[in-house]
Amino acid sequence: MEFNEFFVQGMALLGAGIAMIAGIGAGIGQGIAGAHGADAVSRNPEASGKIQSIMVLGIALAETTGIYSLIIALLLIFLKG
Repeated sequence: MEFNEFFVQGMALLGAGIAMIAGIGAGIGQGIAGAHGADAVSRNPEASGKIQSIMVLGIALAETTGIYSLIIALLLIFLKG
């Protein structure tokens, strides 16, 4: 392999690692949503159904960031040029 190929492979793997940092944000967002949802249910148990459905929607939206970053990382690893 030439230096150029090693450089491209290294930069693709570095980019994949940087893309996976978005998974940290998704985990933090889901934790915050879960904590606030549990707090809301403890304050108003009668509304637990509505709170749970809104919380699940919010967690699903937060998870899309992690899934997109995983897809980008896999593309960078396996389709590097």
